[in-house]
Amino acid sequence: MPNVAYFTHQDADIAAEITRHAPASYRVTTHAMSLSDDEKSPIVAEVDYLILFPGRITEPLLRAGKSLRLIQLVSAGYEHMPLPLCRELGIPVANNGGTNSTDVAEHTVALILAQYRRMVELDRKMRADPTLDVPVARSTYTVDGKTVGIIGLGNIGTKVARLARAFGANVIYADEAPADLARDADLGIRRVDLPDLLAASDVVTLHVPLAPSTDGLIGAAALERMKSSAILVNTCRGRVVDEAALIEALRAGGIAGAALDVLEREPPSTDNPLLRMNNVTLTPHTAGITFDTWARRGQFIFENIARVERGETPLAVVSGA
Repeated sequence: MPNVAYFTHQDADIAAEITRHAPASYRVTTHAMSLSDDEKSPIVAEVDYLILFPGRITEPLLRAGKSLRLIQLVSAGYEHMPLPLCRELGIPVANNGGTNSTDVAEHTVALILAQYRRMVELDRKMRADPTLDVPVARSTYTVDGKTVGIIGLGNIGTKVARLARAFGANVIYADEAPADLARDADLGIRRVDLPDLLAASDVVTLHVPLAPSTDGLIGAAALERMKSSAILVNTCRGRVVDEAALIEALRAGGIAGAALDVLEREPPSTDNPLLRMNNVTLTPHTAGITFDTWARRGQFIFENIARVERGETPLAVVSGA
């Protein structure tokens, strides 16, 4: 009987949306992520599978897991996992396999629309004074006909491309992986080099993992290539953007605005200038979190564990390269 432990900071009812997908023959226990290592260690030492949300584990705990066959993350991100040590110990680590990609893609488009149509600002002003005449004729925009540049065409980026095309946008993308010509033709999108994407796009949206190659990817030089009328959207990881450079570009009019679900520091310091900029729309790292996502994540998690039980290779194994 597979023995599974789930360490999480979620409320019990949300955690149950994950664990209810376990086969009846599995022994699954749920524990608070806030437990100390001393409290977690005997649990980890006895289990075959570990589910983590968020994806963090210390070296002593990892070494205590003598029987671990898979560490399964509920999240897409894995930047806090000690992947070199996991590889040394022969423990594969899998992320959520894109099961929150629909949620992030929808949130991305919502941020684009909110920024283009000044929704947050107009909501605030209408609540303060319903009779106030707010001029918008020269400061709101349509997505139809604009060029949306997607950096990173994985699960999320591909779904953003489909949604943007449905709004009538032209879509270009940059990605380290080779182009899939059949997919690109089906989506009606075109691959370009990153500098060309930055220069041509009205909307630049980021969908890459945080890795050495993407840390600070959008810095001063990249922002200088963008149109002064363009907006930047980030729903991946805060450190993909050099925040100081972004703040300067927003202040100087180098770009028109930004819509950010992630920041370098979360939660941000109360003196972060982004919190007081009218040309910035912010959400608190919630793009991938909807009630509907937990069922999809739970299904994937226990299907992945079942693969290992059958002697098959788990899906969505991350390397951290």
